[in-house]
Amino acid sequence: MTDLAKSVFLEAAPFLLVDDVVKSGEYWRDVLGFNLGRYFGNPPGFTIMQRNTARVMLRQAKSPAALSNTARLHEALDLYIWVSDVTALHDELKARGAEIVNPPEVEDGRNEMLVRELNGYLLCFGEVRGWPY
Repeated sequence: MTDLAKSVFLEAAPFLLVDDVVKSGEYWRDVLGFNLGRYFGNPPGFTIMQRNTARVMLRQAKSPAALSNTARLHEALDLYIWVSDVTALHDELKARGAEIVNPPEVEDGRNEMLVRELNGYLLCFGEVRGWPY
């Protein structure tokens, strides 16, 4: 076994292209409940959103920037986020005005919910049973 096999993966942060990073950052803050990091660039072109240990990077690109995986494969997702309580998150996001595509339901043994965000990306929130371990 090499030393590389001993490396521990800590986190992953998806990198999403958006048409307007400020508008998108405010959406992720106000509707999805993430903390808005600082904007990078002048004018702003990049930010990192965070909620607990989940992070998402948003990068402004020439419009139209966002291209959901669902445009190429209907049953695809753009982002999967594991959460401790998907039902509570559903209630929170619904009250914040999120577009709930599918409310929480058990899919392959996991309680999951689908949300379409401002740029058209399809987000799946899946509940981790017994969290915290």
